[in-house]
Amino acid sequence: METLLPIILQLVAGAVGGNIGGVAMKNGSLGGLGNTIAGAVGGIGAGQLLPILMGVAQAAGFDITNLAGSAVGGLVLQIIAGLIKAQMNKSA
Repeated sequence: METLLPIILQLVAGAVGGNIGGVAMKNGSLGGLGNTIAGAVGGIGAGQLLPILMGVAQAAGFDITNLAGSAVGGLVLQIIAGLIKAQMNKSA
């Protein structure tokens, strides 16, 4: 369970960030489920890559910076996906 807890927290933080991004961008929202999925994927990606990019050893497991990074990663990925969706709908 100790190995799954950071991943679960990254999923949840990313999903929250994705839904915040969906609320912030009404025309770029992917819907409730879409925002949650895009945010969760972004949260996992950011949660795994951020410590590597920052050169921080993750000996302590999971901390608040990892949680915040996952939320921001979810928000960013949802916004990018929402902008792509909006551009595709505009050109169609």
